[in-house]
Amino acid sequence: MTTSNHIDFAPVLKYLGLSETYEPDPRTAPMDFLHRHLQSLPPHLLRLFSANTTPKQRTAVPAIRSRRLKYSQSSPPQLSLSNAKSTWPNLWEGRERPGKEQAKEEKEWAQKAFMGGGKQQVGKLGSLLGNYEEERESERVRTIRRQRAEYIESLPEEDEESDDEEDAPPQDLSPAEAEDTFLRLVKEKFIYGFLESIDYDEVDWDERWDEDLDRDAEDRWFDDEEEG
Repeated sequence: MTTSNHIDFAPVLKYLGLSETYEPDPRTAPMDFLHRHLQSLPPHLLRLFSANTTPKQRTAVPAIRSRRLKYSQSSPPQLSLSNAKSTWPNLWEGRERPGKEQAKEEKEWAQKAFMGGGKQQVGKLGSLLGNYEEERESERVRTIRRQRAEYIESLPEEDEESDDEEDAPPQDLSPAEAEDTFLRLVKEKFIYGFLESIDYDEVDWDERWDEDLDRDAEDRWFDDEEEG
């Protein structure tokens, strides 16, 4: 967790009309403070709490969990199937060669960017760029999975079993079921603050995700997670 000694929380207290001696202190007890005042503060002041809290810690605040759930239900590009496969390949158990989507995008870009060239030349360039991008992405995914395997290998035996069980998908799934299971796992890890390479601040401190929240749907989602 980042140290907050250099962060001035006086504007937060001033905005809420609280004294400098108010308890819980936003500097030393940020989670307790957020529990009480999250929805009374604007985003630019809430961002100060990024310095002394982590996404995982902030999961304990119901309003923040609700914001993450509402965001994940809005079909954001960051949590789309193709982007999630690329960003968190260690969570994806599919058997297809990594980089197919990236290769397709490179080929399409070449076709659009070089329309003035001959069709044959453009086709060759598109294939070349696509193959290069597919190989680059495959190598990146292999590196991430190798690092993941090395990390799991370094864990004590009991921690290793727990870590494997947590992410292991059910067996004998159809391709569609495997994708649905993967996306649900990514969403779950996002809501509970476990995903890397994603900007939690853009969601946790954004009050627009409080709007029109279906409380019954929210309760059902978290009840399902607890039962699972």
